[in-house]
Amino acid sequence: MTPTQIEAAQIEIGAAANGVVVQRLAAPGVVLVDQDRVARIPAKVVGTVAQLRKKLGDRIEKGEVVAVLDSREVADAKSEFLSASVAFDLQKTLFERTEALWGKKIATEQAYLQARATSVAAELRTGLARQKLVALGFDAVTISNLKPGATLDLRQYPIQSPIVGRVIERKVDVGAAVGGNNDPSELYTVADLSSLWVDLSVPMTDLNRVREGQSVTIAAPGGSEARGKIVFIGPVLNQETRAARVLASLPNPDLAWRPGAYVTAKIDVAQGAAAVIVPSSAIQTIEGKPSVFVRTDNGFERRSVTLGKGDGDRIEVTAGLSAGEPIAATNTFVLKAELGKSEASHDH
Repeated sequence: MTPTQIEAAQIEIGAAANGVVVQRLAAPGVVLVDQDRVARIPAKVVGTVAQLRKKLGDRIEKGEVVAVLDSREVADAKSEFLSASVAFDLQKTLFERTEALWGKKIATEQAYLQARATSVAAELRTGLARQKLVALGFDAVTISNLKPGATLDLRQYPIQSPIVGRVIERKVDVGAAVGGNNDPSELYTVADLSSLWVDLSVPMTDLNRVREGQSVTIAAPGGSEARGKIVFIGPVLNQETRAARVLASLPNPDLAWRPGAYVTAKIDVAQGAAAVIVPSSAIQTIEGKPSVFVRTDNGFERRSVTLGKGDGDRIEVTAGLSAGEPIAATNTFVLKAELGKSEASHDH
C-alpha cells in the first residue's frame, strides 16, 4: 500500500514495545449508594411537621437544619428545664443568705442545713431536666440560651442533618404527624454520593483470584470509565447463581455515576512484565495463525507471531516480533482484506 492509501484507510502506525500486561477478570455489576455514607434523619420526638426546608436533590451540610417540628413533648421538656432553673437560682440565693447568717450566728444550724438540702435538690432537678433535653438532641449552647422570656415558641424542635450529602428521599409532608406509634419515624434520607459502591457478581471458580485492595475498572454502557478498588468479598455464595458478592468502591467527585446503573467491571487480578506488547487491534488471524503487519519501505509485511498473555486492550508477543519494530496498530482488517485480494490474484 502507498502512503496515500495508508492515510485513506486511517491505518495508524505503532511500535511494538516492552511494558506490563495486566490480566483482568470481567464481572457484571450495579452501582449502589455507599451504605457507610447514608443517613436517615429521624423524628426523635412526637410532633407535627411545621417546616420542611429541603427538596429532593438538595445539597445539605452537616449540622444544617432541614426541618422544624411542633412538639408538645419538646415544649414540656423545655418548660421543665426553665422551671427547674428558676427554682434552683432561687434556692441557691436563699442558701447563700442562710449560710451568711449562720456564719454570723444569726441563723440556726437547722435552718442552714435545710436551705442547703433544698438547694442541692433543686440543682439535681435542673440537671435531670438538662439531661432530658440532651437526650432529645439539644446541644449545650442551645440549652444555655433557654432562659425565661427569651424563647418565643417552646414547641419548636429543629432537625439537623448528621452528614454532608444530598436528599435522595423525603418521607413526610408539612403538617404530618411524626414520631408516634403509627406515624412515620423518619423525615429524610440523605446520602453522600461522592463515593459509591459497585456490587459485582463473581463466579465461585474465579473467587480465588480476587483479593481486597485490587484495582478495578468500571465501565458504563455509554463508554464512561473510572477506577475503583475491591473493598469486600462476600463469604457466602448465592444459591442460585453460585457466585459471591464483591463490592468495589467507586470515587464519584463530580457525581457522574448514578446509583442503579448497570456496569461492567474488569478486576486487575495479575500483572507481569512483557518484552514485546502490541495493541489487540494489531492482531489478525490469517490461515489460522495470529499475525501482525510490519511496516516496510514498500508498505506492510505480514508476520506470523506467537501470543502470550493479554488484558483485552494489549497483548504480549512471545515470538515473531522484536521491540521497536513499526506495525499497523488500527484498521488492520483492511490490510487483511488487501492480502486476501493479492493472494486471490496470484492464484489466477
